[in-house]
Amino acid sequence: MSETTKPATPAKPTEPVKPVASEKPVKPAVSKRLKWMLALLGIALLAVGTGVWWMMRPAPLPPSIVFGNGRIEATEIDIATKTAGRIVEILAREGDFVQAGEVLARMDTQVLLARRAEALAQVRQAENAYLTAKSVVVQRESEHHATQALVAQRQAELDAADKRLKRSQRLVGEGATPQQEVDDNGARVLGMTAAVVAAEAQVAAAQAGITAAKSKGVEAQSAIEAVKATVVRLQADLDDSDLKAPRDGRVQYRIAEPGEVLNAGGRVLSLVDLADVYMTFFLPTAAAGKVALGSEIRLVLDAAPDYVIPAQASFVASVAQFTPKTVETESERLKLMFRVRARIDPALLKQHLAQIKTGVPGMAYVKLDAATAWPAKLEVKLPQ
Repeated sequence: MSETTKPATPAKPTEPVKPVASEKPVKPAVSKRLKWMLALLGIALLAVGTGVWWMMRPAPLPPSIVFGNGRIEATEIDIATKTAGRIVEILAREGDFVQAGEVLARMDTQVLLARRAEALAQVRQAENAYLTAKSVVVQRESEHHATQALVAQRQAELDAADKRLKRSQRLVGEGATPQQEVDDNGARVLGMTAAVVAAEAQVAAAQAGITAAKSKGVEAQSAIEAVKATVVRLQADLDDSDLKAPRDGRVQYRIAEPGEVLNAGGRVLSLVDLADVYMTFFLPTAAAGKVALGSEIRLVLDAAPDYVIPAQASFVASVAQFTPKTVETESERLKLMFRVRARIDPALLKQHLAQIKTGVPGMAYVKLDAATAWPAKLEVKLPQ
């Protein structure tokens, strides 16, 4: 007999194991004493830092010294052409130091040379005309002398004829001379009188000829002076064709190049006058009103903070900058800013030409009271 097999009973599914909750990390406990010690240490460090800053802080400025921000500036000079023309040569480059009278550029002068040659020829022509006029004057004066001699001759002849007439008239009364002779002598007197009048007219004509000849001479002399003035003007234009530095300075910009054609007044170079260097800065109303021309100023540049440069107030603006259109209240007036210029001594600038640079920012300190002493940090200190 065969055995029957019972189906296997399926196993019960196992229940998922629940994860055990992890324990939270325990923070290390800090004692109150340690907290107090750290706080006291921080306070001590702060106190030490404050003390060091207090000892090393810059000394405050006296109330009579005010300051403002500004930039170094200098007078700029344009080297420009006097007449239109072509640039032949430029002898200076940007950054070059130049001296007064030094030739910086040359212009084309061919046309001016031709005009001067023409004017010189006109001078010679006018001089010849003047010599001709002088010779005509001499000729007219000779004619005048001749006519005066002729008048004298005719007057002598008239006197002789008049005497003969009177004598014949006396004789005809005595019956010693015929009447015909008296009539002939009378006619001769009339003829001599007319001859004298004609000779005197020739004298007047000769005198007029002298006046006309002298007028021609004056005209010729004026023509000489006119053409000589033209020669002088053209020579001046030729001299101005060499563009020269009007004063000592440094070439800042080279604006044109050789070969360019410029109009009259065309700029070729730009110079900086190193004898007129100053800083322009601004002060509020209360301070600007106390600044007198000539007031002492100290300049400290950002690029060279270790040096203190002496200067003087050379200009204080009469019109405020940054001004509202209408100022009606006192608080608004206090906001006004006035432009001040501090000029550096040209003799000092001459000693430090290589260090002068425009556009450098810095601070300007102004002493409003001459009796106030400069603090140590603002004592003059210049580069060697």
